[in-house]
Amino acid sequence: MKRRIIKIDEDKCTGCGVCIPDCPEGALQIIDGKARLISDLFCDGLGACIKACPENAMEIEEREAEEYNESKVMVNIVKGGLNVIKAHLKHLKDHGEDKLFNEAMKYLKDNNMEVPDMEESKSCGCTGSMPKDMRNQFRIENNNNNIQMNSELRNWPIQLKLVNPNANYFDNADLLIAADCIPFSYPNFHSRFLKNKTLLMFCPKLDIDINGYIEKLTNIFSNKNINSISIVRMEVPCCGGVEMIVQKALEMANKNIIIKEYIISIDGNII
Repeated sequence: MKRRIIKIDEDKCTGCGVCIPDCPEGALQIIDGKARLISDLFCDGLGACIKACPENAMEIEEREAEEYNESKVMVNIVKGGLNVIKAHLKHLKDHGEDKLFNEAMKYLKDNNMEVPDMEESKSCGCTGSMPKDMRNQFRIENNNNNIQMNSELRNWPIQLKLVNPNANYFDNADLLIAADCIPFSYPNFHSRFLKNKTLLMFCPKLDIDINGYIEKLTNIFSNKNINSISIVRMEVPCCGGVEMIVQKALEMANKNIIIKEYIISIDGNII
């Protein structure tokens, strides 16, 4: 089994850091003046960081990744030096990968390598997986229990994996492509975004068949007259993969359709 992984040309990389905000998993960091992939584990191969690179120093490569093996990853990690090792260990720790963290530490000890001090290291700040308690954040006093909102849903199914690209509801459609979390995060999803739209939903982080999604969207864009495309996604970095997938499908379909993109914050506001 092969999977897609980001590859960085260190000769071209200037360490400008433009790619860092677009890394879906926070797997890239600037270390010793270069962009580094600090963990294969968290690179999903979506390539959202590639379009940001002004030096064309990044590309997608396919390589064997049938089973993740922390010891094998550490062989490459240690080549980057102590700072790369430290960043990798912290990355595992911040994502709750205690088992892999312990395997990495064991590798260092078994090979008589220096174990970095982790106390000074800051969180990698991957907001997509960072716990946040918001139970007291949204308090709306409303004594009217008879409020009823109408659904604006016009098509079914809505999950991209399940839709038929030849369905007639794609004819002359105004397409709304939304990340799975959006309807739960933005209370007025139906009235603000969905009205008079044909809906497609998927998750660029958890869904596996990303290439299949690109192929299906390419089919829709190639064979149906799409009037407009709106994207609604969350602010977390991994959600940036929604736009990348849509843009790639448009490119493969040789279509130029203007995209309106809306980003929703975790606390339910349009950014």
